[in-house]
Amino acid sequence: MQNPTADSVTAAAPDWLQALLAGERAALARAITAVENETPEARAVLQGIRGRLGRALVVGFTGAPGAGKSTLVSAYVDVLRRRDLTVGVVAVDPSSPLTGGAILGDRIRMTRHSGDAGVFIRSLASRGHLGGLSRTAARVIDVFDASGRDVVVVETVGTGQSEVEVAEIADVRVVVNAPGLGDDVQAIKAGILEIADVLVINKADLPFAERSARQLAAMSAQRSGQPVPVLQTSASSGQGVEELADAIAAIGRRKRPDPRARTRRLLQTLALDAVRRRLAGLPDAAVDALADDVLSGALDTETALRRMMDLLQEDPSR
Repeated sequence: MQNPTADSVTAAAPDWLQALLAGERAALARAITAVENETPEARAVLQGIRGRLGRALVVGFTGAPGAGKSTLVSAYVDVLRRRDLTVGVVAVDPSSPLTGGAILGDRIRMTRHSGDAGVFIRSLASRGHLGGLSRTAARVIDVFDASGRDVVVVETVGTGQSEVEVAEIADVRVVVNAPGLGDDVQAIKAGILEIADVLVINKADLPFAERSARQLAAMSAQRSGQPVPVLQTSASSGQGVEELADAIAAIGRRKRPDPRARTRRLLQTLALDAVRRRLAGLPDAAVDALADDVLSGALDTETALRRMMDLLQEDPSR
């Protein structure tokens, strides 16, 4: 069977693809749904937006649960709108254990933007993905980018050090912390703190905010290269959010938006998913035999791994 050309694939959605590229909300919603759910229209969307990427600044917000990321993102969006910038928000929520869908907590907390045509918020389910990002997040970002949004904000679920994955798809990374970190800085600095372009102590009206900011500043000073700015914000009152927006914009001007990084991460994720599916299809008896050999000491884990990969190559259709 002959592979479809880009033109033939794009022609599969001629009635609304141009509307997406013009930034129309209904077409944007339809395109995001298509790529998130991997419907037959998704291929047409992804083909149609090629060559339209790389304009939007992608800003990632991550950090520990309870730091007030959602409220801070909402306040940041307020600042962007006052500066007449259009915004797309990808809020990666925990997955429902029953349906696998997003719980929508972040979108509920941002309801005040629902009537603003310049803001489009989409909650995505993390679906158990270790890095806190659903496997479709990069493609949703691309759709926002192609639709003409000036800034795309990605807020992750805040699951800990595995959140470093946000570094792969965001041009500017903001790590949000709560006051009173204390010794916890040492415990987590090897993870998400080290990916930060901006470090934020949110809830700066609470005790120990100043001390926590000093701790983060001291930690960043030990890093090689340019020190990371440490800012204090109070998202509920708006304190420091303008300064945060200024810092993000300044870093964004220095760092060129890189759609290649998002595509690279997408390809890596798809490859890993394909390998997982093929591993799941291996005969239980063959895998159990390898496990028994490792447990008995007959094989080391590296040799067992090579033999498992050999099993995959023996049946490439799997």
